[in-house]
Amino acid sequence: MSTPEVPKVTEREARRVAEEAREQDWRKPSFAKELFLGRFRLDLIHPHPLPDEESVRVGEAFLARLSAFCETKIDGALIEREATIPDEVIRGLQELGVFGMKIDTEYDGLGLTQVYYNRALVLLGSVSPAISALVSAHQSIGVPQPLKQFGTAEQKQRFLPRCARTDITAFLLTEPDVGSDPARLATAAVPSEDGGSYVLDGVKLWTTNGVVADLLVVMARVPRSEGHKGGITAFVVEAGSPGITVENRNAFMGLRGLENGVTRFHQVRVPAENRIGPEGAGLKIALTTLNTGRLSLPAMCAGTGKWCLKIAREWSAAREQWGKPIAEHEAVAGKISFIAATAFALEAVLDLSSQMADEDRNDIRIEAALAKLYGSEMGWRIADELVQIRGGRGYETAESLAARGERAVPAEQVLRDMRINRIFEGSSEIMHLLIAREAVDAHLKVAGDLIEPEADLRRKGRAAARAGAFYAGWLPKLAAGPGQLPTSYREFHPEGGYPDLSGQLRFVERSARKLARSTFYAMSRWQGRMETKQGFLGRIVDIGAELFAMSAVCVRAEMLRTTAGAAGDAEQGRAAYELAELFCRQSRIRVDELFARLWTNTDGLDRKVARQVVVGRYTWLEQGILDPSGEGPWIADSTPGPSQRDNVHRTVR
Repeated sequence: MSTPEVPKVTEREARRVAEEAREQDWRKPSFAKELFLGRFRLDLIHPHPLPDEESVRVGEAFLARLSAFCETKIDGALIEREATIPDEVIRGLQELGVFGMKIDTEYDGLGLTQVYYNRALVLLGSVSPAISALVSAHQSIGVPQPLKQFGTAEQKQRFLPRCARTDITAFLLTEPDVGSDPARLATAAVPSEDGGSYVLDGVKLWTTNGVVADLLVVMARVPRSEGHKGGITAFVVEAGSPGITVENRNAFMGLRGLENGVTRFHQVRVPAENRIGPEGAGLKIALTTLNTGRLSLPAMCAGTGKWCLKIAREWSAAREQWGKPIAEHEAVAGKISFIAATAFALEAVLDLSSQMADEDRNDIRIEAALAKLYGSEMGWRIADELVQIRGGRGYETAESLAARGERAVPAEQVLRDMRINRIFEGSSEIMHLLIAREAVDAHLKVAGDLIEPEADLRRKGRAAARAGAFYAGWLPKLAAGPGQLPTSYREFHPEGGYPDLSGQLRFVERSARKLARSTFYAMSRWQGRMETKQGFLGRIVDIGAELFAMSAVCVRAEMLRTTAGAAGDAEQGRAAYELAELFCRQSRIRVDELFARLWTNTDGLDRKVARQVVVGRYTWLEQGILDPSGEGPWIADSTPGPSQRDNVHRTVR
C-alpha cells in the first residue's frame, strides 16, 4: 500500500477545488447578500429576533453556574504564567457541561442556543482566553459540529455523548505547506482492499487542542480508484490510535495555555464507519461547519471589547494629568468613545448573527463571515487603544504591576491574545476573498461564460443575453430608493429626545446601492480579471461590513429601547441610542474613506514594488542590521513516514 504523491496544483485547479466546496445555492434569504446587491432588506433583521422564554431560562441558569465556577475555580494569571490549563479546571468544566453546550440533550449535552453558547464564551474568555479557545475549538470546529450537521445516527450515538462529557476534540486541516489552499492537501487516506478501513499518512500543523485531544476530525485526501470517488474527505479519528504522534506542542505570543501541536499520522488505520459524509465532501463539510462555527471568534472579541471599556472607564477617571482626569482631554476622550461605540457594535453584530443562526430563517454564511472579520479587526483596534490609554502601564505586564503595588491589569496580554483572531479560522485576507466571492456571486452567475476565457463565441453569446436581461431589471433599481426620502425609517427616531437613527439607516440604504453600482462598474471594467483585484474587493467587503454593523447597532438600539422601556428602564434604551448614533457617525467616516479608496489607491504600484522586493531590487535597504533568526528551512519537512520524535500527547486526568 503506497501513499500517493499530490501533484503540483495550478491556480485554475486550486480555484476549482475551492469553488466545488462552496455552497452553491441560496435556499433562504440573506440580509448581507441583499446588501451587497444594493437591496437594503431591513425586514430581514427588524424587529430584532429574540430568543424564546425557555431558552432564556435554561441559558441564564447555566451562565449563573458558569460564572460562579469561573470566579472560584479559574486563575487566569496562573494559566498565563504556567502556559497550561490545569486538568482539574478542564474536568470541572466538563462536569458543568461546558464541553457539551451546543450538543443536544439526547446526547447528554446542554442543548444551548447559539446566543447562550456565545455568551458563555464571552464569560470564559474574560477569565482566560485560552479556555475560551479550548472550548470553542472543541465544539465549533471539532467533532460535535460536523457530526451534528453531517454525521449518521450511529456516529452521533457513538461519539456525541463522549464529546459532551469526557472527551476533548480537535480539528486537523492545516499542514506545514498547506494553509488556505486545500487543493494542495497532502495527507492521504488510502482505502483498504476490503473497503473496511482507510490508512492515514501525513502531518498536520497548528492542531488546536491536538496535544490533549481524545478525538480528532481529520481532513485527508482519498485517491481516486475503482469504487472510490476520492477527494478531500473527513474522518473521526481516535487520538490514541497506533501511528499517531504529537511531535511538538507549539508556543505562541498569546493564548499561552493553548494546547496546539504538530500531529503526524503513520499508517493509522481508521474504520470506514468513521468517515463523515461521502468521499470528496470533506472540504464542503469543513466550510459549512464554519458558517456558524465562526461566530465563536467574534464572541471572544465582543467580550474583550466589554473588558477594555471597563478598564478604560475606571483608569481614565482615576488618572489625572494637567489638573484633570485624562478622560477630560480630547485626545483620550476620542479613544474612549471609540472603545465604547465599537464594543456596542461588536455585541450588536454578534447577538444579531447568533439569533439569526438560532432561528434558521436566513442563510447567514456571509453574516457569520462578516462578524468574524469585523470582530477580529475592530477588537484588535480596541485592545490597541486601551494599551495606548494606559501608557507605560499598558505595556507593562500584570505580574510586574502587582509586584510594585499597582492593580494587575493584563492589557498587554489582551493585545497579545487578540492578535491571533485576525488569523484564526481564516485570516482577514482570506475572509475578504471568501466574502467577496459570495458578494459577487449573482454577477458571476449571470456573466458566466461571458467572462470565461475558454468559452466559445456561442456560449459567450448566450451568456451576454442572460446578463443583459438581468442587468436591465437590476440596474434601474439602484438609481433611487428609500434612503432619499426624509420620512423613511421614522420608527428609528422616537419622540422624547432620542437621537435620530433614521438618518443613519437612510445612509445605509443609499450606500448599499452605491456599493452595488461600484461592484457592477468594476465587473464591467475588469470582467474575468476581477478576482485578481484583491485590494478593490477587500474594500468592497469592508464597506459591506460597516453597513452591516450600522444596521445591527440601529436594530439593537431600538430593541433595547423597547424591551428596557417595558422593564421600566428607559435610560438604558436612551443610552443604547446614544451609542448607536456615535458608532454610526464614526462608521460613516470609514465608509466614505473606503469608497474614495476604491478608485484612488496605490494597488497597481503596490504590486509592482512587491515584485521588485521579492526579486531583490531593494536589498541595499536591508543593510546595517543583523538577523537574529535561527537556522532551518522556512517550511518544515512533512514527508510521510514514521515519527522520529517523542510523543508529547497527554491525557487530561
